[in-house]
Amino acid sequence: MGLIIAAPRSGSGKTLLSLCLTAALSQRGLTVQTFKVGPDYLDSQLLGTLSGRPCRNLDPLLCGKPWLLAAFHHWGRATDACLVEGVMGLYDGLGPSQEGSTAHVARLLNLPLLFVVDAARQGASIRALAAGFRDQAPELPWCGVVLNGVGSRRHRQLLTAALEPTGLPVLGVLPRSEAMALPSRHLGLLPPGEIHHFQARCRQLAAVALRHLDVDRLLPHLQASRGGPGPSPFLVVSPTDVPRPAADPGPVLAIARDRAFCFLYPEQREWLEYYGARIQGWSPLADQPLPRGTAGLVLPGGYPELHGATLAQAARSLGALRAAHGRGLPIYAECGGMLLLLRTLHDPENRPWPMAGILPGAACRGAFQLGYRRASACGASPVVRPREQVVGHEFHHWQVAPARTLRDPGAKPAPPLRPLWQLSGWGVPTRREGLAHGRLHASWLHLHWSGQPRMPRRLVAAARRAQEPGVRSRRNSP
Repeated sequence: MGLIIAAPRSGSGKTLLSLCLTAALSQRGLTVQTFKVGPDYLDSQLLGTLSGRPCRNLDPLLCGKPWLLAAFHHWGRATDACLVEGVMGLYDGLGPSQEGSTAHVARLLNLPLLFVVDAARQGASIRALAAGFRDQAPELPWCGVVLNGVGSRRHRQLLTAALEPTGLPVLGVLPRSEAMALPSRHLGLLPPGEIHHFQARCRQLAAVALRHLDVDRLLPHLQASRGGPGPSPFLVVSPTDVPRPAADPGPVLAIARDRAFCFLYPEQREWLEYYGARIQGWSPLADQPLPRGTAGLVLPGGYPELHGATLAQAARSLGALRAAHGRGLPIYAECGGMLLLLRTLHDPENRPWPMAGILPGAACRGAFQLGYRRASACGASPVVRPREQVVGHEFHHWQVAPARTLRDPGAKPAPPLRPLWQLSGWGVPTRREGLAHGRLHASWLHLHWSGQPRMPRRLVAAARRAQEPGVRSRRNSP
């Protein structure tokens, strides 16, 4: 079946509990498939690294219901246990609605809820909190409560007694401990590669789970559904595409992957491979040249603002990026990937560093942008066509200064750039965002291609055209 971990609000301990359970099950020799509700990248990386298999995002707003159901039944049935980490508070969705919330996904998948509550500085009031959340949606199945941040044995007894009239069993009590805190920064938790002694930390989490959680009572809920995996979700949402000929090796697409560019859903690579591309990793931080034969680039989000000095010195990588753009290769850049294309990037201390200079403008820390956005394409890019509509997600602190104040009169002529999207969202003003032309897509907007499979198909097709000798020679001609 599987289990979904919910909470009254963010910061209650959903990620900690998810990691503890995943570590404990793995230590017992069980295979675990993890999922994450919502658009999160960082929790997913931690869970995926710990379980040894990619964590899959379940986001009905970004991916759509058909993909969500197919992904859960395909990957969730291939392991011994299945665990879903919720998002924010149980009922928090798009604006004041429950659309996209943990409760929404629990209903779609018919999963029982394990409710984790930050019990620090709480006593008998916890009864009203737990009962109130349950009674708001009585049709949702609940399997129990885990108390997080409990300060003492007496505190535990008080909380357990308070919850007894609700009929909700207490299936775990995590103690208050600074050692269990997960390190974070301005966009969330640290990625696993930046957490000191991450594997040792995982062993500690397993020990915490086995000592403080009732794993034996939770295991029947966590065990995956019997039977073989469901059909491939790629075939479910994109069933009519014709496979490429066996003799066609496919174009090479370079994906930036390092500490500066780490916000990438595993399905982005998988979709490109599904449509016939050959994927190569590329590290701008390591000042690498583009892989041999590169016919297109994907620049995902991440933390380039924390690595401005190193990126500014990566002359070989920046030069290769400019040359690729000059040759007309398609480039897809999201959020942090777009920052690499700018003329200047300011770090957290507001020190300016030169970037690739493909896009005019400079980026520095500004107003925080967070939330789902409905986007209507103002023009064309390698992956979208005019007036197409998508749902994406914004999550960034950095802003781009208006290009007109930073234009360089001596810059070489470039294809005309146009705004990419008309964005709207709950409680935010409508605005234009992003820059694009026929071979460039640059935007703050994060997209999950499982909800827009035509996008990776178009990107692979554009890369295939770019690698044709006749096309390349014509673009290089005066």
